[in-house]
Amino acid sequence: MTTQRPILAVTLGDPVGIGPEITARTLAEPAATEQARPLAVGDAAVLRRAIEVCGLDASVNPVTSLARARFTPGVIDILDLGIAPADLPWGVVDATAGRAAVAAIGAATKAAMAGEVDAIVTAPINKEAIWAAGSEHLGHTEMLGELTGSTRFNTMFWVRGLKIFFATRHLSLRAALDRMTREHLEHGIREAYTALQVFGTREPTLAVAALNPHGGENGKFGDEEIVAIAPAVEAARADGLDVVGPIPADSVFHQGLQGRFDGVLSLYHDQGHIAAKTVDFAGTVSVTVGLPILRTSVDHGTAFDIAGTGTADAATMRAAFRAAVELAPFARRLREVYPPDAS
Repeated sequence: MTTQRPILAVTLGDPVGIGPEITARTLAEPAATEQARPLAVGDAAVLRRAIEVCGLDASVNPVTSLARARFTPGVIDILDLGIAPADLPWGVVDATAGRAAVAAIGAATKAAMAGEVDAIVTAPINKEAIWAAGSEHLGHTEMLGELTGSTRFNTMFWVRGLKIFFATRHLSLRAALDRMTREHLEHGIREAYTALQVFGTREPTLAVAALNPHGGENGKFGDEEIVAIAPAVEAARADGLDVVGPIPADSVFHQGLQGRFDGVLSLYHDQGHIAAKTVDFAGTVSVTVGLPILRTSVDHGTAFDIAGTGTADAATMRAAFRAAVELAPFARRLREVYPPDAS
């Protein structure tokens, strides 16, 4: 690795979703090679089709290794895996497409683990397609956890300077509520605080969202704040961490965006997702924390309904790409803080 522009491995996502289109649009822009040395990962035939439907003035340079990449404007280098053909029907769940998406993630992750690239940027995949291909993972994050040997993986949203973390993720609301224990929340607070420090905030302030309306109104609207959330916050503060809360969820994210906090711990999936995507849907970037490698991603799906039309907005991919460039200087620290098999 060098101190030059970071090398970013950018996966195409599901070949029949909008991933190839938004990746092609992003990497075809001069800004891509000005900011970084991008390498698409997937199938050259799929990338060429995306360039065609988008009407882009760009060519494709299929390579078998990073050493053959050109990193020049107007040419998109791609690590060609040769799995998905160019004639797969757009917007249809397909096992071959799922296999191609999984293979691209594997290849990009392998390159990152070997230190050949500074970060990976991922386009959206379709869960049904990867399951049809034989994967049992719920999505990207779980797959990356297995590929890197990590058990601490979690999601961080980055929107307009605010970092949002999640105490629970892909669970039903009922199951998420059952996780609202002091022990679980103490763990979530410490992991979020560590991530803030890893990504450059030496002495961060972390806010913890409340669960119930008005923060529970002293137990009238629920007692989770009293029995679990506030004690977890106090335990973190006793260890010297600058943590505040619980703060009612209808104001904590606004306060964070105003600069009062460096990060907010959301207690369940939609609590943080709605806040981030309402304020800036296209600008919300997903960063997987707890891995020994840096991974940023768009935070939307494959949009099968518009795939192949050339109309998909690439703003989300551009934001994920820029975030990877900005966070790349911290990538080396990730392996130190989150070594494989860390608990």
